[in-house]
Amino acid sequence: MGFLAAGPAGPAPLRQLVISGAGCNKVGIMTDDGRASVAVLDGAAAADAAGLLRPSCASARWVAELVAGRPYGGLDRLLAASDTAIAGLSWADVEEALAAHPRIGERAAGASREAAWSRGEQAGAAGAAGDVKAGLAAGNAAYEARFGHVFLICASGRSGEEMLAELRARLGHSAAEERQVVRRELGAIARLRLARAFR
Repeated sequence: MGFLAAGPAGPAPLRQLVISGAGCNKVGIMTDDGRASVAVLDGAAAADAAGLLRPSCASARWVAELVAGRPYGGLDRLLAASDTAIAGLSWADVEEALAAHPRIGERAAGASREAAWSRGEQAGAAGAAGDVKAGLAAGNAAYEARFGHVFLICASGRSGEEMLAELRARLGHSAAEERQVVRRELGAIARLRLARAFR
């Protein structure tokens, strides 16, 4: 996968996105905010399409279902397909996706797109007061002891205080109730990231 620079075109500078692979030589348009046309995803080789999707959700089954469901023709259909795939994941598939998410309040390491998105989404926790950060750390430990996996919340736009209050409230859930909430939050994160990746 590579990028070929192109000159500015109107208010949003554009670049060519070239995806090459077995049976694929697809050229699409990507804006400078990093979003590719859904047409690029639709026309990419399966391995390249999987690579474009994986930063939005680390479940191999979710990726495979979205790759197999092409073409989408537009973002709305891609988001709807994501919702359907998330709803159909086994709990093991959900746990696979959860393993890629850092704890709330912990900074994702690395230069990957997924890590950068996670750092941006958790800005509210990163900028929280010391007592809130301590509460999140203690809450994460209690949550993981109770449910056996990382606390997942669609953190974008939420303050550290809001996330801490939600964490504490969710500690009162049964395992079955919490699995429903986790699946909903995973779907919301996948939607948000797909909308950041594609147009």
